Amino acid sequence: MARLADYFIVVGYDHEKPAGPGEGLGKIIQRFPQQDWDDTPFPQGIELFCQPGGWHLSRERKQPTFFVVVLTDIDSDRHYCSCLTFYEAEINLQGTKKEEIEGEEVSGLIQPAEVFAPKSLVLVSRLDYPEIFRACLGLIYTVYVDSMSVSLESLIANLCACLVPAAGGSQKLFSLGAGDRQLIQTPLHDSLPVTGTSVALLFQQLGIQNVLNLFCAVLTENKVLFHSASFQRLSDACRALESLMFPLKYSYPYIPILPAQLLEVLSSPTPFIIGVHSIFKTDVHELLDVIIADLDGGTIKIPECIHLSSLPEPLLHQTQSALSLILHPDLEVADHAFPPPRTALSHSKMLDKEVRAVFLRLFAQLFQGYRSCLQLIRIHAEPVIHFHKVRHRARLSVKWTHFIGPHY
Repeated sequence: MARLADYFIVVGYDHEKPAGPGEGLGKIIQRFPQQDWDDTPFPQGIELFCQPGGWHLSRERKQPTFFVVVLTDIDSDRHYCSCLTFYEAEINLQGTKKEEIEGEEVSGLIQPAEVFAPKSLVLVSRLDYPEIFRACLGLIYTVYVDSMSVSLESLIANLCACLVPAAGGSQKLFSLGAGDRQLIQTPLHDSLPVTGTSVALLFQQLGIQNVLNLFCAVLTENKVLFHSASFQRLSDACRALESLMFPLKYSYPYIPILPAQLLEVLSSPTPFIIGVHSIFKTDVHELLDVIIADLDGGTIKIPECIHLSSLPEPLLHQTQSALSLILHPDLEVADHAFPPPRTALSHSKMLDKEVRAVFLRLFAQLFQGYRSCLQLIRIHAEPVIHFHKVRHRARLSVKWTHFIGPHY
């Protein structure tokens, strides 16, 4: 059994430490529990990721937003930080300057009723259940803003005390104590990615060929950068691209939402999968060795200095045909004089599974017969399995070897 949520955090605007003209800072107002878990350290720097575009006051009360940030600790364990952000009217603004307000440049004191400050409710978990956490945070937010006769402390305590199976396919029904019912469906295996509809959404945004190019890019250790006006779309796209690699695991930096203060990470020499907000797209287009995908525009940009390998034939044609049949089922009969009734697309979640099945079959075909390339060495204290590169090259063509690479 695993804890559903490790920490609940309230992060607000810090009026005491302005970062500079036009920009503010966030600070942790409350956290539960107060002490760190022995097996899960408290995430440092969570204030940056709650407001990836920077902490700004606003002239108007903006709609609440939700997105999921992924943090990786020193042990390569991932922590999923679900952030629900809303805006509150400020009542203590002595000394606050107009240049700290989003969109304002004129200095001078302002009145308390003129601005709204962001506040974020954050759930930190080692489990990836974005929709469950969206519902839980939404309930806590509703109880708070509507001043319902329900103890917020009880809701948070029930949430952090909830234990769920890490895997096994079982269902877990629980309540936070506000007349709600939450249902969790655990995956059959903990190593199997849970994508919801993110894979199908990625293909709808970028198209078959662009996604295949990104798929080949991550397999050949290239840098991939997404940008979008939606933080949640960035999280979904990074999750989708990584899940297409299953059963391989991505071991390089994986930052679905990169805060503005950490943009220098994009100059890292190592491969990565990173997402940034579209307000920084003019900055990222100057990168010369990064493949950039515009989720909102449906395009990708491959620098001239990058030679991107493609899938070997006939697997490339077979994969494209299979994906086209799933995503565009009417294409085969589009030229028929008497076409059959229009075929409806599968439900989004089923469509997602059908697309992932194509890539799982692709890997099965790529790795077929790989055991013949393994060499058992018995001269050590314990037998060691070694990958025999010569046999590998003899079995596969040069193009295949270049695509997969011996490091996998």
